[in-house]
Amino acid sequence: MPCHPARARELLGSGRAVVARRAPFTIRLKDRSRAGSAVPGVQLRLDPGSRATGIAITDELPRIVAPEGRGALVRRGLIGIELRHRGGQIHTGMMRRAGYRRRRRSANLRYRAPRRDNRSRPDGWLPPALRHRIDSTTSLVTRLCRYAPVLEIHVEQVAFDTTAITAAAMASGPRDPEPTHAGSDIREFLLAAWKRSCAYCGATGVRLNVEHVIPRSRGGSNRVTNLVLACIPCNQAKGVTCIEEFLVDRPARLESVKNQLRKPLHDVAAMNTTRLLLVKALATRGVPVHTWSGGRTAWNRQVMRLPKSHTLDALATGGFPRLLRPRGKIHHGYSTGDLVAALVPRESGPASGSGASRSGPVVSTASQR
Repeated sequence: MPCHPARARELLGSGRAVVARRAPFTIRLKDRSRAGSAVPGVQLRLDPGSRATGIAITDELPRIVAPEGRGALVRRGLIGIELRHRGGQIHTGMMRRAGYRRRRRSANLRYRAPRRDNRSRPDGWLPPALRHRIDSTTSLVTRLCRYAPVLEIHVEQVAFDTTAITAAAMASGPRDPEPTHAGSDIREFLLAAWKRSCAYCGATGVRLNVEHVIPRSRGGSNRVTNLVLACIPCNQAKGVTCIEEFLVDRPARLESVKNQLRKPLHDVAAMNTTRLLLVKALATRGVPVHTWSGGRTAWNRQVMRLPKSHTLDALATGGFPRLLRPRGKIHHGYSTGDLVAALVPRESGPASGSGASRSGPVVSTASQR
């Protein structure tokens, strides 16, 4: 069970515990077992993503909330991890291997006919780039369940409706007083895709409108491949002109916008494909798994005024009580919980009887020292 860093130093100093793992820093008691201890347990929360997954270990305790003076359930974040996936690298490697095989077949075996795509695949098969996301997440969850008494797993399960994204993109634009769920999803998708900045000038921190790259008067559609975010001055200046005419004096910006519009739904397709299989794989760990919507996570994060990140999204996943924010200590640029690797030289003195100097790596955490 996670404890305070001061308590961990006391247990290590007295010899009652030993270091079991450096990252995350884990100690193991030597004088008693779990059967003879009272362990309340912790919760494991996940925010799956196409390129990175946020993982947080939390505990929830009833406490008296000041100044109201009434009881409330308080959640405390113990460990935060951001797992970055290598799906893009795996896809590139698979395409490179396919090119090697294609070239070898055409160079050495010209008489051989191309092999048809008639090979059967087992149920639940996924491409290696997508299977990696599930395997790496479940592997890390299994290790964390060994280091901490995890009683529940909470997963944010987001389903993107691609039909609503492409067919009803402008059904609830910024001028609609009552936006629908599909409209809010498409706007949130564009905000994440364009990093909350104007696609034409890169301005941030201003009001952004949903903009058609090819105007509707010139045959443009409401698909995501034809939508960007633009600030009000750029939106008014562009008007009904095409993007080639509007950015004729900025070719670098024009090429950047076109490159990002070529494959806008790859991340969405990856999330829709792996969301159910990830929950199914986590359910085999013998721990109850609870799923929550992405809207609930966003609401919890906005109420607590937390910045956008994968680890904080994992912390806000699920029914959200009061959030207990720990006070982070900073000493000489190091914060609580930082993993530090130091090379400390030691020169032997007259008392040691040796004239040689030695040095060795010392690894510790800022929460210990």
